[in-house]
Amino acid sequence: MLILMQLRTYLLFGLQVRTTRSPLRIPNSDCVVAEQLCLSDSTCNATYRTLENCALAKTRLLSLDHDSRVRCLNAELDLGNSSLLQCKCHRRMKRQEHCLRIFWTVHSSMTDGYFNLEASPYENPANEEHWKTDYNKLAALVSDATNPCLKATHVCNLSKKCFRLRTDYASICTKGAGSEDVCDRRKCHRGLRNFFEKVPEDFTKRILFCPCQDEFCGERRRKTIVPDCSFQSNTKPNCLWLLDSCLEDHICKSRLADFQQNCQPVDMSPDGCSLHNHAACLQAYMGMIGTPMTPNFVSNSSVEVSLWCTCENSGNQKEKCDQILGMFESNKCLGKHQSHHREAATQPVSAFPKIASLGFCLLDSKVCTRKAQ
Repeated sequence: MLILMQLRTYLLFGLQVRTTRSPLRIPNSDCVVAEQLCLSDSTCNATYRTLENCALAKTRLLSLDHDSRVRCLNAELDLGNSSLLQCKCHRRMKRQEHCLRIFWTVHSSMTDGYFNLEASPYENPANEEHWKTDYNKLAALVSDATNPCLKATHVCNLSKKCFRLRTDYASICTKGAGSEDVCDRRKCHRGLRNFFEKVPEDFTKRILFCPCQDEFCGERRRKTIVPDCSFQSNTKPNCLWLLDSCLEDHICKSRLADFQQNCQPVDMSPDGCSLHNHAACLQAYMGMIGTPMTPNFVSNSSVEVSLWCTCENSGNQKEKCDQILGMFESNKCLGKHQSHHREAATQPVSAFPKIASLGFCLLDSKVCTRKAQ
């Protein structure tokens, strides 16, 4: 279907694209394995090198002449139904950046902007290995607290990995926080990504989305990601500039595509989501933390989230800018999902029946009830 859509696009531009190709078949695998197998085949190797040059030119915003565009489009078609076109990356894999670079190399036609990021490069959460955690055992050691965010932090401190990675990013992000001359935002973002990627979601979800009844709790929740360094700055950049910065980074672009796919709001849907998968939406939201488009809570007394950017002086791109900001500020799917999580966060994990998409139903009590019946 994707190839047919591309062909129609190419014909509109009057390009002479070859349409009869023998697909280079490679066994299904992740993108790193698929690349290795492709490079071992002379024909596939040559096709892939062409696509690398095309992706590099696009990254550097170089304009391609007619013949170069035809060559790039034909190279995409040469891959046919190979696994390079079907491959995915895992969120916790060691060579994640390399895997994502491969994905976008063979899907360069999907990188023209936010509204063209049609598919996530990440594997479906249901197909990934489930976390094995001792959250419930550790939570039982913590006395009930009136501040859920404080309790979530105490439970994290009892886990060696959660405590170590949380301490790591807090140390990096608080060094010079609030001062653009001292705060190393890139290192801070890397530390945040390590925390949310390597610590089980039983811990991270409860820390980031803990339900609050007062502003003291809300302040602790808002400051979870050390916003003085990771989120805000002295001035708000234009959201279009923020988007451009994201699309130039393989990780941010991939997380944005994942967020778009899993948190796509639909007005006619009962739960406000196109895929009806609250767990995947929340996971995709957490994936945006530690990227140039890091979101956060807007205040201590609100559960609303936003990006640190503005749409002032956007000229004739004001509508597009508003849509970018609206992905977070007025996203019904994300808002509904946060509500479900807050309702469920006060109960232990073991109180919920298991479901197929993730190890446990942490989010939607109504869905859990239906599954149990």
